[in-house]
Amino acid sequence: MSRKQYFFIILILGSLATVSPFSIDMYLPGFPRIAADLKTTIDKVQLSLTSYLIGICLGQVIYGPLLDRFGRKKPLYAGLILYVIASFGCAMTSSVDALITMRFFQAMGGCVGLVASQALVSDLFAADKRAEVFSLITLVIAVSPMIAPTVGGYVTASIAWQWIFIILAGIVSLILAAIYFFLPTGRDADNSVSLRPKAVLNGYATVITQPQFLIYTLAGGLATAAPFAYIAGSSDVFMNIYKVSEQQYGWIFAFLAVAMIGSTQLNHVLLKKYTSEQIIKVTLVYQSIVGFVLILGVYNNWFGLFSLIGMMFVFLTGQGLTGPNASALSLAPFKKHTGSASALMGSWRMGAGAIISAIVSLLHNNTAMPMVGMMAFCSIGGLVILHAGNAVVRHQGSRGEVEEEISVLL
Repeated sequence: MSRKQYFFIILILGSLATVSPFSIDMYLPGFPRIAADLKTTIDKVQLSLTSYLIGICLGQVIYGPLLDRFGRKKPLYAGLILYVIASFGCAMTSSVDALITMRFFQAMGGCVGLVASQALVSDLFAADKRAEVFSLITLVIAVSPMIAPTVGGYVTASIAWQWIFIILAGIVSLILAAIYFFLPTGRDADNSVSLRPKAVLNGYATVITQPQFLIYTLAGGLATAAPFAYIAGSSDVFMNIYKVSEQQYGWIFAFLAVAMIGSTQLNHVLLKKYTSEQIIKVTLVYQSIVGFVLILGVYNNWFGLFSLIGMMFVFLTGQGLTGPNASALSLAPFKKHTGSASALMGSWRMGAGAIISAIVSLLHNNTAMPMVGMMAFCSIGGLVILHAGNAVVRHQGSRGEVEEEISVLL
């Protein structure tokens, strides 16, 4: 693979994985304007974010077997076309309930990019290169929060929030063209993969019973749900509590994205000296400590606008280390069921994100506590799952060795 081809593949895979994050981040500055235009409240508009995350969660489970059965490109085309249609539907809504519904279908289409991009990494790159490739893709993803809210803020202020969804439809149309002309096909269609419900469930059962997949998917998925707490609560915290403008909120969001970009590049360097297992353990401890400090600070009113942004920056530096390493470790054991494994991993991540964002909305109390509390919960919970899961595996391994020795003696 030439350097130029490598660059284009990473760019396309990163763009595919960015469809959903971009779709989330770009309309956040428009929440107050959307609420006013649709004659509703911000917490009701926040449910359109929750419905989007639910759509991603369900959609990925559907796409996993389809990607294994029909190859990578056909499901990609179908999903992204659905996304484009639903985006125009979002632009034409006249009620918040219709927006919530159309966002669900938009997610059902766009989430194919998350599953396919991860499966294609396993198809196109050797196992020892995947964590590095996931870091580069995460770098592309991390750029979206720098661009999307800023663009969304200016579009909302200068034109109308409906144009955000029209722009998203145009972006995905360009990605579709890039996939057709430049993206390798990856693994071919496999006619042996059955789409019958029982066979699909058996395939997922095979994936779930793999200990390494289960541990790193559960721990990494909960830990990587922390940004969804931030996304769900940040527009209310910064725009309503700290009274920043739509454009200022976009720049704050962009600044905080630098934290994830920097740590993604750091991960690329750390992988030359440390394993993914070592990196993720240290990162979760680090984020858990920072999350606890955030809770104390908000409870005791220690933070002004800039100090809160600073602490959020420190916390989010961990995300560029957790996500790529958890992904690589989760998918490492698989060859045949890569699509299904990618779907389950992504579904759990987005499902956790949907739950966390809904909780932030439900706990809304005109303070930053729901946001920072759930961020800390995600990191601490991920750390607990990781250590508990590894402890169980070690215990089972030790018990298995003892039983083997006893059987030999007998």
